[in-house]
Amino acid sequence: MSRPASPAAIDPAAPELLADPYTGYGRLREQAPVLRGQFLDGSPAWFVTRQDDVRTVLADPRFVNNATAVTGAVDMRAAMMEQLGIPREYIRYLTGSILDTDPPDHTRLRRLVSRAFTVRRIQALRPRVEEITAVLLDDLERAGDPVDLIETFAYPLPITVICELVGIDEADRPAWREWGRALVSMEPDRIGPAVPQVVDHIHALVERRRRTPADDLLTGLIRAHDDDGDRLSDPEMVAMVLALVFAGHETTAHLIGNATAALLTHPDQLALLRSEPELWPGAVNELMRWCGPVHLTRMRFATEDVDLGGTIVRRGDAVQAVLVSANFDPRVYADPDRLDVTRLVDAHGDGHVGFGYGAHYCLGAALARQEGEVALHALVDRFPNLTLAAEPRWLPLPGSHWLEELLLHLT
Repeated sequence: MSRPASPAAIDPAAPELLADPYTGYGRLREQAPVLRGQFLDGSPAWFVTRQDDVRTVLADPRFVNNATAVTGAVDMRAAMMEQLGIPREYIRYLTGSILDTDPPDHTRLRRLVSRAFTVRRIQALRPRVEEITAVLLDDLERAGDPVDLIETFAYPLPITVICELVGIDEADRPAWREWGRALVSMEPDRIGPAVPQVVDHIHALVERRRRTPADDLLTGLIRAHDDDGDRLSDPEMVAMVLALVFAGHETTAHLIGNATAALLTHPDQLALLRSEPELWPGAVNELMRWCGPVHLTRMRFATEDVDLGGTIVRRGDAVQAVLVSANFDPRVYADPDRLDVTRLVDAHGDGHVGFGYGAHYCLGAALARQEGEVALHALVDRFPNLTLAAEPRWLPLPGSHWLEELLLHLT
C-alpha cells in the first residue's frame, strides 16, 4: 500500500484549533483517521483522530515514546527546549522521565513508583482529600465575590495532595506553583530560569530526605535507589519527582475547573447530580471525556512501517494521538457532543481516552478521579446557588484546554 496524500494539514497552534478545539479537531476527524500536520516547532507529524486508531498508537509496541531509539526519528523536543531558554544540561530532566521511556526502562520505573498509587493507598487518602477540600471551601467562602475557582480551589487541592504524597514541604509549595506557571507560559525568559531552580530544589530535597527520612514517596524512592536491585539514578529520581508533581496537580486542577464550567452551563446535568449523588463517580468519567484538559498526547515514533487507518506510517515518523477528537468519535459514542452524566460505556474501562491508554495510561488516574469527585461534589453541595460571574477565560495552549480564570458567584 502506498502512502496516500493527506486531505488536510494540522497545526495545533492554528487560531481556529486554539479557539474551538472540539469543533476543529472533530471536523478533521471526519475528513480522515490519519492526517498530515506539524509539531509546534514545524517538524512533520501524523495526527491520529479516531478512537480505535488512537488506542492502537497508545498501546501498540511499534509506537514508542523515545525518539532516540528509532533510526530515522527526530527528537524535536530537545531542540524546542533549547529555543525556550532551558540550559542544555537541564533538558534531560524533562525528556528522560517515566513519561518518555519505553519498556523495559518504563516498566522498571513504573514498578518503583506504582506502589504509591494502588487502589488501597488511594482509598486510604480519601479522608485527607475530603479534609483539604473542606478547608479550601472555607477559604473560598471568605475570598469575596466573585471568586476565581482556579486560583482559590482547583489548584490548591491537587497540589496539596500530591505534595503531601511525594514529600514536598508545605513552605516550598508556593514556589512549585510559580514554577508550574512558568513552564506553561511558553516564555523563554520565564522557563529558562524556572527549570534549573526546580531541578536544583529537588536535588536538595533528595539530600534532605536521605538525612531525615519521612513517610512519603520520595523516601521510598530513595530507599529503592540506595538498597534495592532496581536502582534509580539521581537524574531518574529528580525527573520522577518533577513528572509526578506537575502531572499530579496540573491536569487534576484543570479537570476540576473545566468540569465546574461544564456543569454550570448544563444545569440539567448539575440538577441530576444533586438529586442523585450516587452518579458522581460515573459523572467524573463523563466529564473527563467531555471536557478533559489534555487534548494531545506526547509524540510517539514508529519503529517500523505500520498501516494505520489506511495510511502507511513509515519507520521513524512522528505520530500524534488526538484525544479530544477520539473522545467525541461518533463511531464509539451515541450523540457524543451531549454531556450526559448517566452515560455508561462498557468497553475499554474508562469509556474514554482522557487518561491515555496502554502502558502509559495515567499512573495517577484513580487519584485524579477521586479528587475530582470529592471536589466537585463538595463544591456544588456547599454552594447550591453557584453561578458563573463571567465567561470562562481559556489559555491559548496548543494541545491542552486549561482555564486561566473561572469567576464564580457563590450565593
